[in-house]
Amino acid sequence: MERAEEEPTSLETPLINGTGGDKYIRRSEIIVEIKKQLWLAGPLTCVCFLQFCLQVISIMFVGHLGELPLASASLGTSFASVTGFSLMTGMGSALDTLCGQSYGAKQYHMLGIHMQRGMFVLLLVCIPVAYLWSNTAHILISLGQDPDISEGAGLFVHYLIPAVFAFGILQCLNKFLQAQNIVFPMMIISGITILLHFPVCWFLVFKSGLGNSGAALANGLSYWICVLLMAIYVKFSTACKSTWTGFSREALHNILDFLRLGIPSAFMVCIEFWSFETLVLMSGLLPDPQLETSTLSIILNTCCLTFNISFGLSSTASTRVSNELGAGRPQAARLAVHSVLLIATVDGTLLGLAMFLLRDYWGYLFSNEERVARHVAAIIPLLAVTIFLDGFQCALTGIIRGSGWQKTAVYINIGAYYLIGIPTAIISAFILHLGGKGLWLGIVCALFVQVLAFLILTIRTNWNKEAEKAMDRVRDTEIPVDRIA
Repeated sequence: MERAEEEPTSLETPLINGTGGDKYIRRSEIIVEIKKQLWLAGPLTCVCFLQFCLQVISIMFVGHLGELPLASASLGTSFASVTGFSLMTGMGSALDTLCGQSYGAKQYHMLGIHMQRGMFVLLLVCIPVAYLWSNTAHILISLGQDPDISEGAGLFVHYLIPAVFAFGILQCLNKFLQAQNIVFPMMIISGITILLHFPVCWFLVFKSGLGNSGAALANGLSYWICVLLMAIYVKFSTACKSTWTGFSREALHNILDFLRLGIPSAFMVCIEFWSFETLVLMSGLLPDPQLETSTLSIILNTCCLTFNISFGLSSTASTRVSNELGAGRPQAARLAVHSVLLIATVDGTLLGLAMFLLRDYWGYLFSNEERVARHVAAIIPLLAVTIFLDGFQCALTGIIRGSGWQKTAVYINIGAYYLIGIPTAIISAFILHLGGKGLWLGIVCALFVQVLAFLILTIRTNWNKEAEKAMDRVRDTEIPVDRIA
């Protein structure tokens, strides 16, 4: 539809004006695309939310054991996220690009190959992660953390080691199904896992005598249950008949093709995760470290909770954009970008407003300590701003993963978080003496810079060229069906 010489009518809306393609698009097409994305985003949001809730529920159980167990489990969870879970999430997100674009190009047999290759690489990475986790207490103490909290965190992470292997496999299964728009079975399986997690966590925390270590074991057990259910679905479902053709030796070939996207994807996610978790570590250096660590951990877990709600939209963006680019439809990809940013505006506003209204009650979900709850309430207004910006950040990050721009995003994230965010946090907390509020102010500044840079990158994109790059990528990684065995 060419409208270069015409003014938009009442039925047309300006599209993000990239350097190629139509300038205007019909409002009816935007509505159709939004409906399509919401159909994907709803279940994907539930999947992200439910799978992340495994860790949050465990922290909630531990929080009722007392302030020290809560601080230990929170610090242990933060350390595990920094050194393991974020790494698995990042490397697994390479499959957003590879599986999504292969599916759009109708190279269905390649999805199973990409997934197996991803599992192989991630399981290898889990081995040094497990060794690192076994030395958690010594590492935290050497970083200046409170010895009592560090010992408890070390024990917690030690029992969490089985979880990281399951988590890595689960990321690959999620991306495999997501690329095919198979989202409702993922939601049902995640829901079943959560229902089982409650009694398992209750028993291991309160009845077995394991305390916070029982919460870590419960996490691992629940992740493995989710993996098993997902694998059964992939094996026996007719929906995966053309994409899962069995185990193949081809998955062990061309590992470098996966790493070219996997390593930047890991850095892209880890750089952001590490900056958030660094705040928790720095909170241990503030006066009253048990209070500050508990509070910042609750704020961080809350931020991660809302992030995982918005991450469903991010997954939708990566799926829609990668599918359309792989199919060679650049204007459809631009339409998907425009629509997801509109949805992100509403998503971030509603989540931020809800958190602000719940500020006086939220802390009691994690702790019986009144002073912890009050301290949480004082930081939540800043958290509400963070959540609003995170809505945009998630949508833009999904666009980046779907397009394969991970290398560029790494440099943006380094600048936003380590040249802007962390220095601002240090100055605010330790020089201006704003404490936990000051630490979180640094995150708000970093997010603003990140969102602005990603938005500029997206606006300046030539989608015709991106579609050509995607089709070239699919051709380069394609393996003939008769070679798969």
